Amino acid sequence: MQQEQDWIAHSPYARLLDETVRARLLALKPVLVPQGTILFRPGDEPGGFVLVLSGRVGVFLTGKSGREILLYSVEPGETCVQTTVGLIGGRTYSGEAVAESDLVAVMIPPALFVELMAQSESFRSFVFNAFGERLGDVTRLLEMVAFVTVDQRLANALIERSRTGEKVELTHGELAAVIGSSREVVSRKLEKLKQNNIVRLERGAVEIVDRAALLRSLEHY
Repeated sequence: MQQEQDWIAHSPYARLLDETVRARLLALKPVLVPQGTILFRPGDEPGGFVLVLSGRVGVFLTGKSGREILLYSVEPGETCVQTTVGLIGGRTYSGEAVAESDLVAVMIPPALFVELMAQSESFRSFVFNAFGERLGDVTRLLEMVAFVTVDQRLANALIERSRTGEKVELTHGELAAVIGSSREVVSRKLEKLKQNNIVRLERGAVEIVDRAALLRSLEHY
């Protein structure tokens, strides 16, 4: 119980928020969100401002063709651009957010979010700084899709998603959404990496066999 009551002291948000905000937030209880849960869909109104304590959220856009692209991810200490815009500007979501792993998160109700934005300089600073960082991620995505080869984008995605091990548990379609390509193209690129003994392909996963070779392909990334 004590750990639950003191959740903010053990979170990445502790150093960002002043004591008044922390006291208000302590009344909120962390909740467990299972992997695969859809947090919002296009057209939904924001139900609150989420603070991710552990885990990872992917925010995707889907085109008319059905092709998906990962706009950005939300990890502990980060915020969601679309939620911030929705709560401040009264807009509905245009993308879809999915829990890419089990999450522990806290939901700040809209009324409390508006109150804290009006009254707390530290909370405003946190929200707008995090908002700027996420916009930077979206800009980098546009640059990547426009100027970086599919091979390099795929290699970068595999490296980033395997920080805690050599296996990336994503399907070809999910990897395609991450790098802004099609499943068919990703499948061809992965097969080539397999033939060169750089990766090993499994059902729903890619195992990195030669990390050094992937890193070499990113020298001019």
